[in-house]
Amino acid sequence: MRDQNDGTTDDGTTDDSTPDGGTADRAEAVTPLYGEPFDSALARAEEHQLNAEIADAVAVYAESLALAESLEDSPDVRFLRAHLLANVASVQLAATDFVAARDALDRSHALLDDIAAAPMGPRGRQLWLELVLRTLIARADLLRRTGHLDEALACLDEAARRLPEFDDPEGLRTAELGLNRVHLLMDQGAWGSAEEQASALLSTTPPTARETVPRLLVALGLICSSTGRFDAAEDHFARAEEHFTSLGDTGEQRVLLAHRAYAALHRGELDLAERLFAQASAFFEEQGWSGDLAVCEQARAFLAGRRGDDSGAESLLAASLERFERLGASIAAADSMLLGAQHAYAQGDIEEMKRLAQGARDVYQERGVYERCAQVDLMLARTLEDNLNRADHGERERESVDNALSLALPAALALEAARYGFATAHARSEWLRLAEDAVELVFRLVLRRQDQGLLFELAEHRCAGASLALTPSADTVPAGTAPVADRAGVFPNAAMKTYGHADATTALGGVAAEAAASAGLRVAPPPKVRMSARSGPGRVALQEYIEAAEFRYGRRIVDQEEVPFWVTDDMTSRPVVQVRLADAGDLFMTWTWAGGARGFGTGHGPRDEVDRAVRALADALPGAGDGAEGMRRALTSGALADHDGERRLARTLAEALWPEGLTAQIRQVAERAGRPLVRIQPSPRVAQVPWELLAVDDEDVRLIELADVVTTAPASLRPRKAPKEPKAPEESAAATRSADTGPVVLVLDPRVPGFRADSPLGSVLGPPGSDPELLSLVGRHLDAGAVVPSVATPAEAFRRTDLDRDWLGGALRAGARRLLYVGHVSGAPVEGGQSEDGTLHLACAAGTTGLAAPLRTHRPLSAKDLLLGTLPLRADGEPGARIWPAPARVALIGCESGGDLRFAESFGPATAMLHNGAELVTATRWVLPTSFAFHRLAQLPDSVRPLTEAIVAVDAAHEDADPVCRLGRWQREQLDRWRAEGRVEHSPLLWAALTCIVV
Repeated sequence: MRDQNDGTTDDGTTDDSTPDGGTADRAEAVTPLYGEPFDSALARAEEHQLNAEIADAVAVYAESLALAESLEDSPDVRFLRAHLLANVASVQLAATDFVAARDALDRSHALLDDIAAAPMGPRGRQLWLELVLRTLIARADLLRRTGHLDEALACLDEAARRLPEFDDPEGLRTAELGLNRVHLLMDQGAWGSAEEQASALLSTTPPTARETVPRLLVALGLICSSTGRFDAAEDHFARAEEHFTSLGDTGEQRVLLAHRAYAALHRGELDLAERLFAQASAFFEEQGWSGDLAVCEQARAFLAGRRGDDSGAESLLAASLERFERLGASIAAADSMLLGAQHAYAQGDIEEMKRLAQGARDVYQERGVYERCAQVDLMLARTLEDNLNRADHGERERESVDNALSLALPAALALEAARYGFATAHARSEWLRLAEDAVELVFRLVLRRQDQGLLFELAEHRCAGASLALTPSADTVPAGTAPVADRAGVFPNAAMKTYGHADATTALGGVAAEAAASAGLRVAPPPKVRMSARSGPGRVALQEYIEAAEFRYGRRIVDQEEVPFWVTDDMTSRPVVQVRLADAGDLFMTWTWAGGARGFGTGHGPRDEVDRAVRALADALPGAGDGAEGMRRALTSGALADHDGERRLARTLAEALWPEGLTAQIRQVAERAGRPLVRIQPSPRVAQVPWELLAVDDEDVRLIELADVVTTAPASLRPRKAPKEPKAPEESAAATRSADTGPVVLVLDPRVPGFRADSPLGSVLGPPGSDPELLSLVGRHLDAGAVVPSVATPAEAFRRTDLDRDWLGGALRAGARRLLYVGHVSGAPVEGGQSEDGTLHLACAAGTTGLAAPLRTHRPLSAKDLLLGTLPLRADGEPGARIWPAPARVALIGCESGGDLRFAESFGPATAMLHNGAELVTATRWVLPTSFAFHRLAQLPDSVRPLTEAIVAVDAAHEDADPVCRLGRWQREQLDRWRAEGRVEHSPLLWAALTCIVV
């Protein structure tokens, strides 16, 4: 889309137009500089440019320039001429007349150099510096828009070096410089960094920078529309439009048509996009704005091709390419070439497709636009796959598949890794949606290759998970990275060339950098996954492809630290199978055995079958936002509350998600070595599946009857090796006490400020003292040893008002061997992508310091708090793991407390506890019915308390040497009672929601 100019007014002064956007007396609003007729001419030219009357503005400047050149030569006259030429360049840039803009900038720069040593007072020096800054920023804009990105960066760096000399109290030139850095990052495809810097600039740019603010908003709109966040994009565009209207800038208001067309195109609203592009094209053609017109022609060519108008697409592409080449806009011209390559392939002209695609890639590579390089490689891989589908390659099929993989897999890795540049999980999750097509292509090719080893490595890499980054980290391969042994022969030997990369990065400083650093939950690439459980050197998953991706596209794919694909050192006493699932359109499964059993396997579930099974499960569950009606439906008519319906659902899930070969292996191992342990790391799509419940054969044998089942979290959550910091004596004592005889921390139904007992965040367990089994539970802990909080009677442990985050932090830091939390948990919406927004509801008042927004008079404790602590809030802040160190065993019994794994990035309450030191967390997969819900909605008598029974079972399991085995035994007992009696209190709706999560 159309790039923004350097954000200055034509005369280089701050904008003082009338607040209502009116144009009366604009000449008086221009700071007097040169006297008449020049000051009035500057005002008239600015008026013409705001009204998109470019030719008239150029004519006014040409007349003034001719008059200035007739004056007797002096430093002041040369400065006047330099100023006029800089304004001419600004106008020509707006009109995308790059040749004329370059000439004007060269002449202006030469004049400024001539007078650099001339005597000038403090004000004169400031005026000269301002004009130098303007020309540098304008030259950077010109270089960027003609594809010379490194040279553009050098100009911006030079401007940054000169900036401290300039008196810029309101930060106007600083904002312009930052805006141009944002544009440069956008052109490089560094969307995350561009968004972060634009957001930081917007928060720090003064209101007086009236032309920079809307251009920042436009940049954010383009970033959001390019990364799949269309509602946010439209919000930015609407705000920008208000600013442009206030300024009376007719041209930029029209340009917004093209930006909105671009968003509509990405959103899939092709008719709207075509209509808006046509309107914008008419305006650009009328104004003679060739570059903007060429961009619209490029997009309209794509749309013409989509509707089958081959001749129209070809004509528009040719016109677009000719304009871009004439303007010297090399990257934009390459974009047209790439569209032309796609069009040529659709027409069967393979040689022309290769020529255009290679030509486009060469430009992208030369200019350092590595994301587009990856897009070209993916396009070529797709054409290879398409050709494999259309034609019989015979003996050369394996070679063709290998060629396609050598292109697709490194490119897909690079596109996925681009998300680490974004500062928020929401932005990263939307980016992953855009990259999903590339990932699906890779899995299809691996499946076609029938390569189990590569499928294993793909699953391991996909399941490793992003690492929490408490500080910003570069997502590019840094300078000084150890070279690949043979750069020229990097495997896979692609059908394309391999390329180097630039090491240059851009960064903000000062207040803007601090603002950016505090935004969102940052993540870093996953660790390298070593394909051996043993320590020491070994093969890393996707090793060759990762090296190729980092080399070709200049982006960090994995962290430097290695982790084994799973740890079996403490599991030799029983057979264990590790199962991992990965979403890539279809569902892919891998498994491998340890602990005295040997074997491995892979499974593959077609997308449609998997989606049907997952929908059937979702229909049986109480939705997080459905309230009492959703719970009523689940308890009265849902599949999990009906014996026959539950059996059908369990079989449906097994048929879609569980391979018969794995069941056979489990049976064989169980016969020889006893009940095995099944460790399952689900993909986000199947994270709510109650694996224990699966009916693995037609005889209604359930998986939990054959094995114990535990959920595993991503490998990135495993504790990293780091130098041990010396601990204070009290910390060492607390650690020893917590490991052996430390207290049990009980947080039982804390009273949430501002919410009555019968309100949505009211009581979970009923009035204190009303449940004999829960009183007995607390009593047993009091008899066995220390309990926190200190209570005289069991009833005092319930509905307390003093159990806030500060109290919890103190209790955990003092040393604890267990934490049992029973209360409200609010899960984050999956579509938002931000699992860290999940919250626990303690007795925290709204005035409590924290990262979650208050609810009435209460501030929840978010997973983001548990992870980041006070780092974003104070310069001397501490990470959450120091404030709330988790004991070895944690139980979070609340609604969907284990919903973390439904997200691409698992950083919710349960995994936050693992990150903070827990070895095992028992949590729930979906919204839990309380005992009161069973009474009111299922008409159970008050004496029957299913939730209490579950709490007692979890508590007993956490006191056992093997909590997974103990909890599984209770779940099997519940299954037996459900089969025998079919009563709703024994329904899997409650007990199958519980799972133990380990790393």
